[in-house]
Amino acid sequence: MAKIDDSVKKKVPELRFPGFTDDWEERKLGDLATSFEYGLNASAKSFDGTHKYIRITDIDDSSRKFNSQSLTSPDIDLSSADNYKLKNGDILFARTGASVGKSYIYADSDGLVYYAGFLIRARIKSGVDSNFVFQHTLTSSYENFIRVTSQRSGQPGVNAKEYSTFEISVPSYEEQRKIGSFFKQLDDTITLHQRKIDLLKEQKKGYLQKMFPKNGAKVPELRFEGFADDWEQRKLGEFSDVRDGTHASPKYVSQGHPMVTSKNLTHSGLDMTDVSFLTDEDFNEINKRSKVSIGDILFGMIGTIGNPVIVDRDDFAIKNVALIKEKTSNPITNKWLLQYLKSPSFNRFIQKENAGGTQKFIALG
Repeated sequence: MAKIDDSVKKKVPELRFPGFTDDWEERKLGDLATSFEYGLNASAKSFDGTHKYIRITDIDDSSRKFNSQSLTSPDIDLSSADNYKLKNGDILFARTGASVGKSYIYADSDGLVYYAGFLIRARIKSGVDSNFVFQHTLTSSYENFIRVTSQRSGQPGVNAKEYSTFEISVPSYEEQRKIGSFFKQLDDTITLHQRKIDLLKEQKKGYLQKMFPKNGAKVPELRFEGFADDWEQRKLGEFSDVRDGTHASPKYVSQGHPMVTSKNLTHSGLDMTDVSFLTDEDFNEINKRSKVSIGDILFGMIGTIGNPVIVDRDDFAIKNVALIKEKTSNPITNKWLLQYLKSPSFNRFIQKENAGGTQKFIALG
């Protein structure tokens, strides 16, 4: 690496590998790359079996890997497109739109890949570890950089010159390699486990399809040994206490009790990262009719329908969300009911109830 002026700001991390003691130096991304280039201005066509085309939508949001499930090729004469071929260690950046800032690092194992026009390629210098640089694009400081830099009068965007100003703390090349390799191994392990999780999710979908009776059937296609009786058709209100949250628009405050709506119900559970807050007075008033208890089921009623979750906390109020409580004499547990509410047969019922209309809504009665 080039000699650094003594005035350059120096840092050391809180945790580092043994054998490294030198200070880290603050550098700009532009100092670590030989060039920043925009991609091909070409549409996509069916995959020709060799030439792959990567666009913003082909970069997986969570893993940042090249999603190869729906491969395409550039719809252009590639005889003069060598400059758009990716080389090992190239880093791509999304330059505009909602995905601005999304990044991807190319590896030879991804095959022959050309990159599209809404992406910017940074070709990293020799003597700099590309994996180390790429890991910086997954940090909170990078997110803050993108949020501030991408602000535009129209849609958000970051151009090549602006990307080159992103500041990175850099150690010696050997320490870069050690860190880059460490995080790459972690990323590969996460990807491997994610594939296993995806397979388990598909397996669960299959079980949900077969372990609940289909329309008109008295028994499911698949069941545990020792059970032979017909299943009964019952209405939810017969064995559960079903109510809903407030439909009013209370005054929100900067701190207080969380208010949960349909947007906070996700496939993986209750997401409290984006909530409004209520005063004690409004919280207590709403809870007179719809107090949430641990073990209750919440179900989206308006807009986003479904996403049932069993709650494991009771410090919030609900709005436009169905609340399902177990009755004392209830022969049905909420744990069983939750799985039924996720089954294909119930989803078909929801789709039928919401056929037509502009605002999706499901009534309790």
